[in-house]
Amino acid sequence: GYHVFEWQPALKNVSASCHVGIINGLSGWAALVDDTPVDTITRRFRYDVALVSALKDLEEDIMEGLRESGLEDNACTLGFSVMIKESCDGMGDVSEKHGGGPMVPEKAVRFSFTVMSVSVLADGEEKAVTIFSEPKPNSELSCKPLSLIFVDESDHETVTAVLGPLVAERNAMKQSQLILSMGGLPRSFSFHFRATGYDEKMVREMEGLEASGSTYVCTLCDSSRAEASHNMLLHSITRSHDENLERYEIWRTNPFSESVEELRDRVKGISAKPFMETQPTMDALHCDIGNATEFYKIFQDEIGEVYQKANPTREERRSWRAALDKHLRKKMKLKPVMRMNGNYARKLMTQEAVEVVCELVPSKERREALKELMGLYIQMKPGWRATCPAKECPDELCRYSFNSQRFADLLSTTFKYRYNGRITNYLHK
Repeated sequence: GYHVFEWQPALKNVSASCHVGIINGLSGWAALVDDTPVDTITRRFRYDVALVSALKDLEEDIMEGLRESGLEDNACTLGFSVMIKESCDGMGDVSEKHGGGPMVPEKAVRFSFTVMSVSVLADGEEKAVTIFSEPKPNSELSCKPLSLIFVDESDHETVTAVLGPLVAERNAMKQSQLILSMGGLPRSFSFHFRATGYDEKMVREMEGLEASGSTYVCTLCDSSRAEASHNMLLHSITRSHDENLERYEIWRTNPFSESVEELRDRVKGISAKPFMETQPTMDALHCDIGNATEFYKIFQDEIGEVYQKANPTREERRSWRAALDKHLRKKMKLKPVMRMNGNYARKLMTQEAVEVVCELVPSKERREALKELMGLYIQMKPGWRATCPAKECPDELCRYSFNSQRFADLLSTTFKYRYNGRITNYLHK
């Protein structure tokens, strides 16, 4: 249904009409002559209308939260603040399996948001009181779709063209207050957007960084792959959207007339215009997958005792992999997969799996090292896997720093043969 609302001040370049349903995502762009004869490649809601709708869905929860906090319904009409988590991801193969509909690209991108919390700063109070927080922020049930686009997420031009109006609406809303009736009284809401639901590939695309294979391994800091492998510990989050924009300007204008190599080093791999602000995060699923892929390779190397021989042949490597796959299948019923996926990663990264692998590792001290490495990893994992680590796993969180130092020690000594001058993106993260 439609809800009546207004913005103060009115949103720049956004219609004041409240009765807007699903719109063509390309509305606002001039017609383009294109080779895809589809009626539309994208459908979306207007961002403010979708937010209003989501808030009205939570009306009962918000009013109940007010009452539980001992705040009078009628006393609180100002100072409401809403935290929004934004997510955007590619959706792989969405082609019709056997239908005769119009030709559409078989990949899609979905942009969505979650209302994380609503808090209120009552008159004369110092501190805001949280009156609603989403109990399951990572569930698909709390995640509201905003825009669906038939496009490959790698098609930067189309993705940015389609998300452009959405970004404009979002920027307009940052400067403005929403006036919306809640519990029978008009109340004023301000919105805070946190774009944390992005995987590394999408962050790199939105923030103008080179792709994941780049020598600039990290979306959080300026480290190069070689630096990251020699210094595994002393890093902090330094990248930001504003800095990325500044660096893009340097890349574009080359004010010091440097060579491409010098320029690229100066801007630390920012070579496209940052399009949308994202928050520094680590995507837990891909972290699982990336690290499991790496452990799978370590297991093969340990079976073949690579630490004591240089450059094994391709045949040798193939035989170690076959032995590992066969053993995991026999002992753990783990079928080999073409591409690492979340389920395989979860099963592989267990103490049980490392015990099984150790049956194939000849030397006793290498077995102990492998078990210790996996033990540390399992202890650290809840720190970036849990929805709310401080509540769910405070002990693992306290030990995290110590464990990560020991983990880095092991990689740079016992497993030095793999991490001399190179390291994977997620081990660095």
